[in-house]
Amino acid sequence: MKTIGLLGSMSWESTQTYYQLLNEGVKEKLGGLHSAKIILFSVDFDTIEKLQRESKWIDAGNLLAQNAKSLELAGVDFILICTNTMHKVIDIIQKNINIPIVHIADATSKIMKKEGARKSILLGTRFTMQEDFNKKVIESYGIQVVTPSQKQIEIIDKIIFHELVLGKINPQSKKEYIAILNELCIMHKDIDSVILGCTEIGLLINQNDINLKIFDTTVLHVKEALNLAIYNKEK
Repeated sequence: MKTIGLLGSMSWESTQTYYQLLNEGVKEKLGGLHSAKIILFSVDFDTIEKLQRESKWIDAGNLLAQNAKSLELAGVDFILICTNTMHKVIDIIQKNINIPIVHIADATSKIMKKEGARKSILLGTRFTMQEDFNKKVIESYGIQVVTPSQKQIEIIDKIIFHELVLGKINPQSKKEYIAILNELCIMHKDIDSVILGCTEIGLLINQNDINLKIFDTTVLHVKEALNLAIYNKEK
């Protein structure tokens, strides 16, 4: 079994989910007392969030590259960046290490294409929704991406940073997310799915809440990692 490097705590709430899902996946595949081989570098998210807010992306990328180098030196075989937003700086991180980073949007898009998704709503932080660092990857698989309006983006982003990353699950916020999805479905024809493009959103809404097919990037990122760690191949 390969050793998985987690570049996490952005936020720790979602990194906790990564750790749990990876171990549950290994147990399901291998049985017995097997568990995942994981090395976690847990960053101080306050530092990263301030760099995001100040648009100091190169500084953020260089900081995470140092952390990723520590994981490489510790002996991991590949790395998961446990957040969608910081895939904005994946190129900076990758050029500073000699082991692969499993891209969260690639992992998600492979499954989406396999399951026939054609037009999907992308939810995430304002950076993920407004910029194309993940969107262009998804669209390269032939999947059309719909993003919310500016007003809707502000609502979604505020709930992520003021509630979800702090572990606060608010029923009213769930209603707001569902209302936004319904509005987008009315405005845009033929939407068949929604991408939970922020690793915390899965804490708030799930498949039982909406009629659209949900593609949770955290879950699919983990699935790709398990295929690489256990079988040494992509599926």
